[in-house]
Amino acid sequence: MTLATDGHARKFQEGTDVRGVISAASMGNVWPLWEHPSMPQKSNAAKLHHYVPQGYLRGFATEHERVTAVPLDRAREPFTTSVKNVAARTHFHTVEGLIEPDEFEKVLSGVEGDAMGIIRRLEEGEFPLPSEDRSALSFYVALQAVRGPDTRATMEHLQAKIVRVEIGAGGRKNVGRWIKENLGFVATEEQAQRIWDEGTQPAGPPITFSNLAHIQHMVKAAEQLSPYILTRPWSLIRFDRRSLITSDAPVSLIRHPDDEPWSGVGFGTAWGISFPLTRKLGLLMNDPMVMIEEVDAGDPQIQTIRAAVISGKADRVQAGTTAMERLFNEHTADNASEYLYRHPDDEKFVPGELPEPRLTNMSVNGFTDADFDGDPWFEDSRASSD
Repeated sequence: MTLATDGHARKFQEGTDVRGVISAASMGNVWPLWEHPSMPQKSNAAKLHHYVPQGYLRGFATEHERVTAVPLDRAREPFTTSVKNVAARTHFHTVEGLIEPDEFEKVLSGVEGDAMGIIRRLEEGEFPLPSEDRSALSFYVALQAVRGPDTRATMEHLQAKIVRVEIGAGGRKNVGRWIKENLGFVATEEQAQRIWDEGTQPAGPPITFSNLAHIQHMVKAAEQLSPYILTRPWSLIRFDRRSLITSDAPVSLIRHPDDEPWSGVGFGTAWGISFPLTRKLGLLMNDPMVMIEEVDAGDPQIQTIRAAVISGKADRVQAGTTAMERLFNEHTADNASEYLYRHPDDEKFVPGELPEPRLTNMSVNGFTDADFDGDPWFEDSRASSD
């Protein structure tokens, strides 16, 4: 997922204020590295934290809160269970060392509760939304796009690749200096060799991000992405005979039909952003660029159009069609990480061709995959020593 780089898009999004929903200012900074024996351990009490809210999943469940989970792993069969048993991990948001280690869970519950109230009003016919509710739902959608295990795994993957290049490009003789500067201790030869071996393996070192680092990233990313949701014209799609499914990564980016399959797509450049609200209600956030494509980037008219979009004047309600159901469900399936979730009666709406499980949502290659023979890449590195 990327932010927009187009001049029109930047101008259209700037000035949107979604701060204050959650503040990460007091959370400090975390530099994730190899686990150290002195790191605090999680408490023994089991605590299941949902990365897809139970309240949201109820919109795809029976009146007894039963939902069918469809694994993307073809070796596993779909199963029906309570919404409390899916899309959750133990201690996923626990931050040890705080007076209340699960404080962030309480914050999330507040955000989720507000969003569920807004979704219920949408079900009852309220649309467009008041500006405050539109901002709150935009933040919730952005948060849902970046809070799953796939995001955390992606962070770890990217960091491991970066560290791999740092260690490898510095050369074997300089790994001791890297350890002292980044890990804070003077390494023995045995320790230096181990970190060189682990650091330069193809996947990089075994980096694990802390819960706190993930929370910090989640909040910051949601704040950055919210304007790209808020400033799009919204279409509320109501389905009668057909139904929507959801997944463990339910916010999908829809590329422009003219884009090449290999080209990237981000929140600022996507033709649309889809989010199934319930099995009978979908939210499609449309491309705002069609409204300003004839307007110069510096034209004040852009801000006038932007204000109209934020106020909901460009929003509309649509009847759900077969084509729209397929658009939503196919993108939901393609964007899923490990599981789809559906109402037990909605098996026929699951696409026939499902992707393989996808544990990360971004990968890097190229120079990060270079082979390291122990020689430093740069002369200034050669001048250093362990």
